[in-house]
Amino acid sequence: MRAAKKQFETFTASELHCPRCKGPQPVRERLLLVLPTGEIHALKCAVCGETLGTREMKSPQKTIVRR
Repeated sequence: MRAAKKQFETFTASELHCPRCKGPQPVRERLLLVLPTGEIHALKCAVCGETLGTREMKSPQKTIVRR
């Protein structure tokens, strides 16, 4: 079960339904915001440019080593 979950950790959509185009369309990912915890990307329709959703990519946790 753990291997199946790890397989979809970085899942990205290649097509989403666009309400303006009235059907599934390819998407382009645009960087919206860079945060200390990661990045937020917008998913836009490649045909008309309508924003179809967002995706948050979390940055890897940094470990602090104290000596």
